[in-house]
Amino acid sequence: MAQPYSDDLHSKLLEAYEAGAGGLKELAAQFRLSWGYSKKIRAQQLRTERKERPQQLRHGPASRLTPAVEQQLRSALRQQPDLTLAEVQQRLAERAGINLSRSRLWVWLQRLGWRHKKNRSGRKNRIAGRTSGAGRPGGNR
Repeated sequence: MAQPYSDDLHSKLLEAYEAGAGGLKELAAQFRLSWGYSKKIRAQQLRTERKERPQQLRHGPASRLTPAVEQQLRSALRQQPDLTLAEVQQRLAERAGINLSRSRLWVWLQRLGWRHKKNRSGRKNRIAGRTSGAGRPGGNR
């Protein structure tokens, strides 16, 4: 993933521009930046009156998995670790007032370190006991 340019580079480019060392296009070439990027940081400086990059804001809504809700979830799963996702979902709705889809709940549980349990009563992964062509149409006549 690309890393952002440092605040030091921003400041040096803008200070050189303010000192009259050249236009944005020439300074961008000198600092090995694109002309569009130099225009962008100059516009930011004019808008905010600061040479440093503006702080990155978090996008999207705040997480509903607060430390208090996380603690409730952990304690419920410690008391009864064999709860199904539907039961955990229902308890969160009743106790914390949080309605989540099962898939989102599963993402939360994975972040907390919980995993799926194997269901011993379900189908097996492979069919055991088949040999040579027995059981297939046209096999072992």
